[in-house]
Amino acid sequence: MRLLTQLIAINRARQLSRQLREIQRSIDALSRQNRTRLSTLALREIGQATRCDFPHLYGTPPEERYLPWGQGTEIGYTRARSENVEVAIRGIALWLAVAYHETKDARQGGLQTVYRQLMRLLRELKETRREGDTSESWMNASAAA
Repeated sequence: MRLLTQLIAINRARQLSRQLREIQRSIDALSRQNRTRLSTLALREIGQATRCDFPHLYGTPPEERYLPWGQGTEIGYTRARSENVEVAIRGIALWLAVAYHETKDARQGGLQTVYRQLMRLLRELKETRREGDTSESWMNASAAA
């Protein structure tokens, strides 16, 4: 049984890693303003998922609650590939929130690697948001003067 669990975890880590690379490309293609919006939305999604009974199942329909992992990453990944920027941003934020909670307490090496990569990406988004806040406050201060 332990071998089967490890094989499932390796497969899931591979899938999440592949999706994370695509999500990273999608984020890189966004404008600075949209990255700032994504940062805010991702933080909000992570917070909403935290309030759920099973955060890693956030975005999953209730009838699919007993699957080994939820459908949130698949739904978010599909939306992230949309041509509509708003849908893509919301999809990326959903994917980031679910993947964060799914890999947060993982003990398998592959999932821990995905978690570290995800945390690096979230930190970059947070820094983008912080840079956007200072430029906006600078612009507002000069407008007031």
